[in-house]
Amino acid sequence: MSQITAADVKKLRELTGAGMMDCKKALNETAGDMDAAVDFLRKKGLSAASKKAGRVAAEGIVTTLTDGGKGVVLEVNSETDFVSKNEQFLGFANAVAKIILDQNPADVEALKALAFDDEHTVEQALSQLIATIGENMSIRRFQRVDVDGIAAAYVHGAGKIGVLVGIEGSVDEATARGVAMHVAAANPTCIAREDVPADVVERERSVLSERAIASGKPEAIVDKIVAGQLNKFYSEICVLEQDFVMDTDQKVGKALGDAKLVSMMRFQLGEGIDKEESDFAAEVAAQVQGS
Repeated sequence: MSQITAADVKKLRELTGAGMMDCKKALNETAGDMDAAVDFLRKKGLSAASKKAGRVAAEGIVTTLTDGGKGVVLEVNSETDFVSKNEQFLGFANAVAKIILDQNPADVEALKALAFDDEHTVEQALSQLIATIGENMSIRRFQRVDVDGIAAAYVHGAGKIGVLVGIEGSVDEATARGVAMHVAAANPTCIAREDVPADVVERERSVLSERAIASGKPEAIVDKIVAGQLNKFYSEICVLEQDFVMDTDQKVGKALGDAKLVSMMRFQLGEGIDKEESDFAAEVAAQVQGS
């Protein structure tokens, strides 16, 4: 039996699109015979993923899972919204979230190498799911929190937006969940004004100052005007200074009392992915002409 090299595994992956561990197993099973390994993967239905790999997967689901002070928010993508409602797809996403919560992998690549069940890694399970359902899919990203307090989550729009917050100290579950709902609705970028990068503050200060001077305001009061407008700027981007959506008579910071919001994660499904624009009429015409 010839020695299986990393280059062999890479080549087989390029030929089939199957997962790394599947390719390694196929080469081992076929004594390093590349053609036989391709056939091995085809028989297992794993090489089907290669035909899907180039397709844009921007649909899917954002899901969350919490347990006391631990929590995870995860995005798993598919090509179509239809698949995001598939029970197998949802079951896979939920199972992966549990693995992340329990084992705390460093990143997506480390996650893929973890055991999904007694026979498969997460990467192998994903390849099988792609072959079974017939769409490209990917585990895009996740974040995990572990705090001395409570991790609260909220999912909006059947998985279109998922939020995870970590709160230290004593706070009731309803308030904690309310904060997660607030983050979903308001989409703040920072927790407190101290978290806003200095260059962002200075750029905003410069714009506000020039605007005040250009409007003819006396230089003696420009600084005071800018200070007031910066307070408004902070209230727009810092969650603790925003009116709480669950009780607009108080700020989020006040609603938390002595508890401290230490982490805030908001995933919006497909954000940042370049989606392919399709012309449905053209697609139908092409199919008719080709039939």
